[in-house]
Amino acid sequence: MSGMVQAAIAGDIAEAEEMQEILRNAGIVSTIEQSDEEDAVNVLVAESDLEDAQDAIEALTEPDDLISEP
Repeated sequence: MSGMVQAAIAGDIAEAEEMQEILRNAGIVSTIEQSDEEDAVNVLVAESDLEDAQDAIEALTEPDDLISEP
């Protein structure tokens, strides 16, 4: 099984959970963890799902809503 990699960075837990819901609806398993940065939360997915996860998040969010992508 491949390791978990960062798919996106959310500004807070609520935003991270919103991204998780998008990924869940796309059939992608994800987890969230507090980032080393003080006010950021990492959204993690399996390495094999990274591209699909980023595409799903991008397709279902406004560009200005995303804090950053890895």
